[in-house]
Amino acid sequence: MKLFKPHKQHIVSIICLLFVILFVYAACTKLLDYEKFRVQVGQSPVLTSIGGWISWLVPGIELVIAFMFIIPRLRLLALYASLSLMVMFTAYIFIVLNYSSFVPCSCGGILEKMGWTEHLFFNIGFVFLAMIGILLLEKSTNHGTSSPIVISEVLPNDNIEVS
Repeated sequence: MKLFKPHKQHIVSIICLLFVILFVYAACTKLLDYEKFRVQVGQSPVLTSIGGWISWLVPGIELVIAFMFIIPRLRLLALYASLSLMVMFTAYIFIVLNYSSFVPCSCGGILEKMGWTEHLFFNIGFVFLAMIGILLLEKSTNHGTSSPIVISEVLPNDNIEVS
């Protein structure tokens, strides 16, 4: 972790920004083509009985978590929520791939181009990103409260003095 120390805040901010992009994109894709998403969730052998709830709950949770990243004091909680959600998504994909006779297509947008195995590895990558972010943020003394917006840590800051 000493390798990350000088860049800890930037690494955490980039991880947070990646989750914001992922969750906003995924939620908007689901909501913009809600009917398709609802049907696909309903076709899932694992989620059939709760498909109606899941089709609203998942994009809602994704948007709430994305918003939490913008509030500095909620970043650690947002990383834990992201980790939980990504572990659930990953477990769902693993179960469908290994124990289901029918594998529905339930992704939209860019992610629709990925197969289930690629999607599994994509999710595992985000699980690791969440864990890295949690470890780095928990070890910091300010718990991510130094900047008001995630993007401000990623974009260059021009210090312009007004006289």
